[in-house]
Amino acid sequence: MNVVDGLDPDAVARFFFEHVPGFDGELRAELVQGGRSNLTYKVTDGRTCWVLRRPPLGGLTPSAHDVGREFRVLSALADSGVPVARAVALGDASVMGVPFSVVEYVDGVVMRTEEDLTALSDRTAVRCAHALVDVLTRLHDVEPAAVGLSDLGRPEGYLARQVRRWYGQWLRVRTRDLPDIEVLHERLAAAHPTESGASVVHGDFRIDNAILARDDPSQVRALVDWEMATIGDPLADLGLHLVYTDPAFSPVLAGGAASTSSRLPSPENLAQRYSAMSGRSLDHLGFYLALGYFKIAVIAEGIHARHRQGLTLGSGFETVGDAPAPLAAAGLNALRRGGF
Repeated sequence: MNVVDGLDPDAVARFFFEHVPGFDGELRAELVQGGRSNLTYKVTDGRTCWVLRRPPLGGLTPSAHDVGREFRVLSALADSGVPVARAVALGDASVMGVPFSVVEYVDGVVMRTEEDLTALSDRTAVRCAHALVDVLTRLHDVEPAAVGLSDLGRPEGYLARQVRRWYGQWLRVRTRDLPDIEVLHERLAAAHPTESGASVVHGDFRIDNAILARDDPSQVRALVDWEMATIGDPLADLGLHLVYTDPAFSPVLAGGAASTSSRLPSPENLAQRYSAMSGRSLDHLGFYLALGYFKIAVIAEGIHARHRQGLTLGSGFETVGDAPAPLAAAGLNALRRGGF
C-alpha cells in the first residue's frame, strides 16, 4: 500500500486481507478533499473501491468523530429506504491507533462549491435541493426500533443536552473569547422548547454530505458523514440544514459553499416543503435555527484549532476561523426574530 498521511499502510493492508470480502491485491489510497471532520480516503485494489474513514489527527471534539456510531447507523439503515453506502468492516484502535470504518464506494457527484453547481440547470438545482429535503423527511419517518436503533440516543431532554454538549465542546476547543457565543449559549439554555418528536437524526445534513447520481443529480444515491447521528428531535436536523444556506457558513468550506448558493431554493421554501411533507409544525423554528448556528460555530472553531496546531490534512482551512463569530451573531438574530 502507498504511504498516505493518516494511515498505517501495513496495518490497513493486513486488516483488508482479514476483514474485507473481495479484496485481492495491493491497496492504493488517496485522501478525499472536502471533509472538515473525519478524514476520508478512497481505497482500491485495482478492481474494487472502498471508502475508509478515521478521526482527524487532533480529535478535539470526540463526540463529533465517532466512526463506530457511523458504521452502526449505516448497517441499520441499509434496507430502510434511506440511501446509504453499504457498511463493510469496522476496525478498532488496535489496528492503527484509532478506530476506522470501511464502507462501499458509491459512485456519483458531490456538490461542494457554487462552481460545482454551474454544471446544473436552474431547474435541476432546485430539484436537487427538494430531493434532499424529501430524503430528510424519509429519514425522520424511519422508526428507530424497527431498524435496531432505539438505544442510539435518549430523545427525552435531547435539546437541553445538545446545548450543554456543544457548549462543553466550545470550552474544549476555543482559541479566543467570543461574547456572542456566551450569550447564545445562555439564551438557548433558557429557551429550549419541548422536543417536537423523536427520530433518527443525521446531525450534519447538507448538500455536500450527499452523493448524487451522475445522470440525474436530483437523485440522491447515498447520504454520508453519519458520525453525529443519534435519536433526537428531527427539527434539529432541519434547523441545521437551513443554517447551511447562510453565507456565514461559507468560510468553513473555504468560500463559495454550494449550500449557500442563491441558485438553490430559499430556506423558507425548504422549510415549508419539509413541514408540508412531514406534517411537523415550525412554530419554534427560531430556536432550531439558533441551535444550528451554535453547533456549527463550535465545530468551525474546533477545525480552526486543529489547523492552528498543524493537525489538518488537505487544503482550504485558512478561512475557517472567520466563521464562528458571524455564525454566533446569526444565531442570536434567529432567536430574536423567531425564525428567518
